[in-house]
Amino acid sequence: MMTKSLTRLIGGYKFLRGSTRAFVTLPGAKEQSKHIEQNPRPEFLPFSHFLTDLHGRQHEYLRISISERCNLRCTYCMPMEGVPLTPNSHLLSTEEIIRIARIFVSEGVNKIRLTGGEPLVRSDVTDLVGQLSQIPGLDTIAMTTNGVNLARRLPALKEAGLSALNISLDTLVPEKFEFISRRPKAGHAKVWRGIDKALELDYSPVKVNCVIMRGLNEDEILDFVDMTKDRDLDVRFIEYMPFDGNKYNTNKMVPYGEMVDIIRSKYPEFKRSGDAPNDTSKAYRVDGFKGKVGFITSMSENFCGSCNRLRMTADGNLKVCLFGNTEISLRDALRDNISDDDLKHVIEAAVKRKKARHAGITNLPSMKNRPMILIGG
Repeated sequence: MMTKSLTRLIGGYKFLRGSTRAFVTLPGAKEQSKHIEQNPRPEFLPFSHFLTDLHGRQHEYLRISISERCNLRCTYCMPMEGVPLTPNSHLLSTEEIIRIARIFVSEGVNKIRLTGGEPLVRSDVTDLVGQLSQIPGLDTIAMTTNGVNLARRLPALKEAGLSALNISLDTLVPEKFEFISRRPKAGHAKVWRGIDKALELDYSPVKVNCVIMRGLNEDEILDFVDMTKDRDLDVRFIEYMPFDGNKYNTNKMVPYGEMVDIIRSKYPEFKRSGDAPNDTSKAYRVDGFKGKVGFITSMSENFCGSCNRLRMTADGNLKVCLFGNTEISLRDALRDNISDDDLKHVIEAAVKRKKARHAGITNLPSMKNRPMILIGG
């Protein structure tokens, strides 16, 4: 039976909306608490009811932002003036991250991805990966990085247990890199060294994330595809998405279908390949090429129906949807010294509130949402 204190916690817990970070009460929380009390977990369920939403989606994948800081200032991530960073005392400690990870894995999460900001600016990232690798039932520890510091840190990370990599690279032109990242073009060569090091250490495939923006880098799409001819790369083209401060303009968004047409103008045999279950990327390949190409179509063709992802921000807020602006603070719950079992009920209350789909391409640009750098992408 749920305690009265936990019922109050879920019924009036601190929720954050967008960048205003105002505290509000979760609508429908009393009904949600009643639902939890009246529906104890049946032993025969094949997957945790704590992590199953009301639309039947089972959340096996947790993305954890381990830093708000980044050594780049990419135009699609944040406003030109930067973002106010959370004081270190308000960020999750390594101990808190591990405790949260253990709880999620105990309920069925089998993949954790470390994101940022930039995760490699966190000094204890290798130790964190090592501790995560000791959690029974966690099959995959992945990381998304801008790659600037990757080459020198990757051997130790692989030894600690890092099993999958996504490296962001939005252009093959150093001068464009400087424009997009608002940092010296010398960083471009460092990213390439990180990609080469990942291939050298037998990461397979090495995923390369590329945000396509009209008038900036859509002319490089074929060049990125050519990278997959002799390399074990999975180049993933990402539709430009709206976040607070990135001056989103729908005219800059190059839809998935248009990108496919561009590629088929050179490679008519460019065709669909098999997708992994719950994969956000639509997989394609050119016949005879070693690597493959994917498209993340968040704007033109959402994949909400098969979404199995949850997100934890660096300051400890659980986001059940990348484009949602409601968050619940697991950090505050932890620091209120609630038990693991009670924390699971707080998580369930958030998961059960997940909507069937995001607001859609026409409404997303007008919604308040924190800058991508603060959400963990």
